[in-house]
Amino acid sequence: MSDDGKTGLSYKARRRWSLVLLLIGLPVYIVAVVTIVNWLDRPQMIWLELLVYVALGIVWALPFKFIFKGVGKEDPDQPSE
Repeated sequence: MSDDGKTGLSYKARRRWSLVLLLIGLPVYIVAVVTIVNWLDRPQMIWLELLVYVALGIVWALPFKFIFKGVGKEDPDQPSE
């Protein structure tokens, strides 16, 4: 990381961590959520089950918001030509 006064993860580190989270973390989270929901007896109403899965699908990304922010843009540390 460069010593230009910035703190936190570099652009490349955020890109790598976002890939790790999407390729490894998300499938593990999905399996864990489905397992837990099945242990707790699946809701009889399909809309309630759908609501639970949608809510849990949003909740997983909130702690990692700072990692995903700006990953789709060009590297800000890269000199432009």
